[in-house]
Amino acid sequence: MAQGTRRAPLFVAGLVGLALIVGVKLLTGGGSSKDSGPAPLTQGCTTVHLTASSEKAALLTQIAKNWNGTKVDGQCAQVAVVSKASGGAADALARGWDEAVDGPRPDVWSPASSSWTQLLRQKTTAVDKPDLIASGQLPSVANTPLVIAMPKPMAVALGWPRKALGWGDVYRLAQDPKGWASIGQPYGAFTLGKTNPNFSTSGLHATVGTYVAATGTSSDLTLDNLKDPKVQAYARAVEGAVVHYGDTTLTFLSNLQQADDRGQGLGYISAVAVEEKSVWDYNQGNPTGDPTTLGRHPKPRIPLVAIYPKEGTLLSDSPYAVLQADWVSDKVRKAAQAFLSELRGSGAQKRFAAAAFRSSNNRPGELITQDNGLLPSQPTLVLTPPAPNVLARVEALWNQQRKPARVLLVIDTSGSMGDDAGNGSSKLDTAKTAALHALDQFGPNDDVSLWSFSSRAAGDPAPYRKLVPFERIGANKARLRSAISALSPKGGTALYTSAGGAYDAMASSVSGDAISAVVFLTDGKNEDDNHDLAGLLRKLSPEDTSRSVRFFPIGYGRDADLPTLTKIAESARGAAYNASDPASIDKVFTSVLSNF
Repeated sequence: MAQGTRRAPLFVAGLVGLALIVGVKLLTGGGSSKDSGPAPLTQGCTTVHLTASSEKAALLTQIAKNWNGTKVDGQCAQVAVVSKASGGAADALARGWDEAVDGPRPDVWSPASSSWTQLLRQKTTAVDKPDLIASGQLPSVANTPLVIAMPKPMAVALGWPRKALGWGDVYRLAQDPKGWASIGQPYGAFTLGKTNPNFSTSGLHATVGTYVAATGTSSDLTLDNLKDPKVQAYARAVEGAVVHYGDTTLTFLSNLQQADDRGQGLGYISAVAVEEKSVWDYNQGNPTGDPTTLGRHPKPRIPLVAIYPKEGTLLSDSPYAVLQADWVSDKVRKAAQAFLSELRGSGAQKRFAAAAFRSSNNRPGELITQDNGLLPSQPTLVLTPPAPNVLARVEALWNQQRKPARVLLVIDTSGSMGDDAGNGSSKLDTAKTAALHALDQFGPNDDVSLWSFSSRAAGDPAPYRKLVPFERIGANKARLRSAISALSPKGGTALYTSAGGAYDAMASSVSGDAISAVVFLTDGKNEDDNHDLAGLLRKLSPEDTSRSVRFFPIGYGRDADLPTLTKIAESARGAAYNASDPASIDKVFTSVLSNF
């Protein structure tokens, strides 16, 4: 496929998808369960380190386990698979991979889409570094198109499966103040789930697809298109329907599953941009997409169906790139090519098909059926990634046009935060450094406030302290820095009262024009006289969803009450993050702030 071109309309024969996490987001890499983790490596074998996108990492790990020990040129070879978000891997390769920060350095990189290999070329060229990706079209190991996933009754109300639907329908519903009532449906405002295109393939592809739809043409997306004020206004209107962003689609699908379990499958979200495979995974009750967890949860009461944007959609083509790097030896290169042959062989391709991926040549398997919410005759129009400079501009524009956020940072300053973090500094000092770095990740239109909490001291009205009021980050950053730097540890952990107070403060000023969220960092368990967790959870999940405030708790250190923080996140339709290793807190903050 030529770079920067668009295919003529064609009928494609299959589908695939992405993965999701249930409960706590673990930032440890690798598979999503013990069973899907890498097999022990054998000394003396040639080892290929393969960094793969999350939607296929667990399956690649299983295939590698069966392949490891294969002889290549008379010597045993093995593959160690590590999961890493495609955008994060592209950034790490561009700046110079740091194993202390980024994990094992890859010999082979298999992002979700060739879009990321083009962006990597753009990034390395910009800093005058050698290209790590071979020229020409990279081999694919599997395919899956981007779709707009929608609860089936909503999609049927729009005309699915007979009517061609797409981003134009999203735009119209997002623009209309009546929302679903504009077409006589009782579903309230139209809400969209979309991931951060700096990290996630589905987010990047959805953003590109929105811009293509905004042009109203079937021509290549160009820099001139992106300068058009009408095109930018169209994209901004679509972004306005977003409930919050995320580093992966895992949060959206997990929250939807939990809502469906409560009989509220039509109340969480109207649509979410995901890969096709993720629709199948969700409909099996397995939104993580991990083969080892299939069958552990019942199928949803209200399934999702896939809408294939009529304006055209991009494929996640899972390229297999043996890196052009001096650390990749000839032995490793040969072993990597042998494993590629395994992945493209009939046995592995059957395993991809059994996970609802399309084949390496983009043919649908027997799971791609309307009964499964998928349409094997779709998509009728497949786009190729725009030129690298256009992709880079799409990312930059999204950072300017994304929906703004109103975020309350709440930091635990109880006495245990003074304990050693294992790096010669206290947990609080380590968290303060990460929080200071995190301030630079907010957008110019974001409003940010800061609270601290511990336990109620004599004469205090509450166990939390309102340190910096809401204001745009640019005007507020100096005050936030000063207040964060001055935090000191003392007292206990009034977790429930402080979380409830944060919700009350935010819910009184929720606006549909901004993402309302609380980032709540704590290292302990509730220690005050308020033990009404059930009441707190009810408060965080109001019947009136227009007052919804998303909670993103961070369980910091090994004593944090992750089960409770997970319940808080689920009730508030956010996500809990595990920073049990205090050294991971910088990375955790980056993941948390990708939601805004």
